Amino acid sequence: METQLNNKKDEKAKSVKITCIICALALALSFIGCGTGDNSSSVGKSSGQTIVKGSENIKPISVKGFFSNIGKNTGIYKIIHTETAEEIAQAEAEEAAFEAEKAKDPFAGKKAPGWQSFFMMMIGFLIVYLGAGRGFEPLLLIPIGFGTILVNIPGAGMGNGPDGMLHIIYKAGVGNEFFPMLIFMGIGAMTDFGPLIANPKVALLGGAAQFGVFATLFGVALLNFIPGIDYNMKQACAIAIIGGADGPTSIYVSGKLAPEMMAVIAVAAYSYMALVPMIQPPIMKALTTKKERQIKMSQLRPVSKAEKILFPMVLLVITALLLPPAAPLIGMLAFGNFVKNCGVVERISKTMENELMNIVSILLSLGVGSQMTPEKIMNANSLGIIVLGLVAFCVATATGVLMAKLMNLFLKEKINPLIGSAGVSAVPMAARVANKVGMAEDPTNFLLMHAMGPNVSGVIGTAIAAGVFIATYGH
Repeated sequence: METQLNNKKDEKAKSVKITCIICALALALSFIGCGTGDNSSSVGKSSGQTIVKGSENIKPISVKGFFSNIGKNTGIYKIIHTETAEEIAQAEAEEAAFEAEKAKDPFAGKKAPGWQSFFMMMIGFLIVYLGAGRGFEPLLLIPIGFGTILVNIPGAGMGNGPDGMLHIIYKAGVGNEFFPMLIFMGIGAMTDFGPLIANPKVALLGGAAQFGVFATLFGVALLNFIPGIDYNMKQACAIAIIGGADGPTSIYVSGKLAPEMMAVIAVAAYSYMALVPMIQPPIMKALTTKKERQIKMSQLRPVSKAEKILFPMVLLVITALLLPPAAPLIGMLAFGNFVKNCGVVERISKTMENELMNIVSILLSLGVGSQMTPEKIMNANSLGIIVLGLVAFCVATATGVLMAKLMNLFLKEKINPLIGSAGVSAVPMAARVANKVGMAEDPTNFLLMHAMGPNVSGVIGTAIAAGVFIATYGH
């Protein structure tokens, strides 16, 4: 028995080490590409590096500069370092410049022809049909669809400021970090980290799925070759988060780095979140054999209450010390999960995961739908974001499945590769899809709880990736 326990401890330690190595390699390779990426539309060079068009005023980040920025943004550094007057003045100047940039509306004064508004209304009806008629995440798609329809009705003015209802909803919580924070709090209260604690090696699958996020950075650089498309590095980082299929995080990062693109990024992220049941299964089936899809996994060990209580607190402390820019997202996730597991504030926990979550989901989805106007959607940059989001999401799904297949080469107890697709942040949708595809092959093969492990690790992974981007390029 003692030998078995030691083997389990060794296996957990190896999983943690491998996870750290993979994350470090992914980050290093991604930012090497960011710092030295080539582009035919570039307008200038500095120190032998090609500057991505639109990024001339953004400080280029080398590998050394990347780690320097990360180091200076850790909680440990901020605790032991006292800011000088120059650093305070620089921070205030950057904050003022950011607020001035955020106040600009790139779509102000633009008015699309009536037929384009009608076309967007038809898209809204299609979204409602997918939610109500086909059952594709109706809680998201139905309010998004109605928001799209209502904002495009000629003469209704529901999206016009300052008094239009949809405009008020967007400004109140979608156009800032308020609704995303509340959503993360609700997700924390609804989420059981037990499967991840019981089987920590599946965190590798959540980490692998983040390759969809980082691969998008290269996709952004490639799209800049196309005339009429122009993204800078901050916008690239905001777009890349779509690859994690995490709507709240996408809104949060775009608000910090590219507020002018928040509308279309939010639309793309939530659209792909809602379409998980349509997008993922073909990729999962293409990359696995029937025998692999029928792999049955052993029952997870029971997780103690103490472990469940300590996990969110340890996660929060580590994030606060090492990556404070990710602390708002991880903090609200940890808060909701701690309230759920501590067992002494059941009323608050029930409110978070039910009434509050439902209300915020309705408002957030309506606000996202209100941005589906032809001025914002029917242009080259916006269409490029939608295409990139789809590609990134497909890459994230594929890399999660492929990582599971790779792990099976070394594991005695095999993992069903289908749960690798749940490494994206769409919780619990991606886990449900993995379970559904597995049961289609074998009705007795229940993968839901196994898939929740990589699913919740994907939520954490995407939030960490967001923190890295903000620490690197944030104001």
